[in-house]
Amino acid sequence: MPERGSLRSRSAASISAMTLRQISAVLPPDQAWGVWLSRQIVARIMDTFGPSMIGTHVRRVDTRMSDGRRVIGEWVHGPGVQRNRAEAVYFVHGSGFVLCSPRTHRRLTSWLSQLTGLPVFSIDYRLAPKHRFPTAADDVRTGWEWLIHDQGMAPQRTVIAGDSAGGHLAVDLLLQPDVTHPAALALLSPVLDLTFSLARTRERTRRDPAIRSADAIRLIELYCAGVDSTHPRLKLDVAEGRTLPATLIQAGGAEMLAADAIALAEHIRAAGGTCELEVWPDQVHVFQALPRLTPEARPAMHRLASFLSGALRDNIIDQAAG
Repeated sequence: MPERGSLRSRSAASISAMTLRQISAVLPPDQAWGVWLSRQIVARIMDTFGPSMIGTHVRRVDTRMSDGRRVIGEWVHGPGVQRNRAEAVYFVHGSGFVLCSPRTHRRLTSWLSQLTGLPVFSIDYRLAPKHRFPTAADDVRTGWEWLIHDQGMAPQRTVIAGDSAGGHLAVDLLLQPDVTHPAALALLSPVLDLTFSLARTRERTRRDPAIRSADAIRLIELYCAGVDSTHPRLKLDVAEGRTLPATLIQAGGAEMLAADAIALAEHIRAAGGTCELEVWPDQVHVFQALPRLTPEARPAMHRLASFLSGALRDNIIDQAAG
């Protein structure tokens, strides 16, 4: 990684601090119009600065498992990616359990599919404020079980990736004692501490160019309002929990959630897992989704894709040898 972010990425962070950070401070998340407008802004940013989707094939999924649970999501095949691969990526999108969807992240999942050569299944979990905790976590588990059981994907030939709040949901899924683990886990700017105490500490030394911790908390509360913040599905005890699969965590050095990324990596290692941590200097939250804005998105995504592909390859070799 470079010692400092590129001039373009640093300029983008400065512009964000003067625009997006100010907008997020005044939009009321407790009002329907505020949530709607926030969703529109994020979607426009992802579309404007995301990678190309030329040659991408998307197939919508809306089905039910044998026990009646509903699964909604989409298969994304990047350019040249085969439709009937035995391996796949299970993707869990962010933004605060409220704002995003597989549609907003489609450019990112298409790029991930292209770089790994794997189809990506992106789960469309239900959003707050209409659907509160633990709806999103339940939907993420349902999607994983559908992929493994109904679609016949071997867990050892599957990897999980997620960004922001999707990182929290992915880790929560894998901490459950009866959930089968994938070959690897990749997290982009994951949220660990939903009280944002870690983020506030980092915010005192460098403010996040996109949002204040106080505004982020207001968003998160739409999902977990009325639930004790110490609930084990919200305050994830990673250090004392199950050993997670091989993990790569990437975060931006300019964002407050870099503190969460650092803490999560330490907790994964404390539980006996292996975790590679990359904090990219001067980068904003989930910068990997914005290659038209920041040049560092490309090497970061190539690194992430190499990590996931390598983990799958090693697992297949180990299975064959065993």
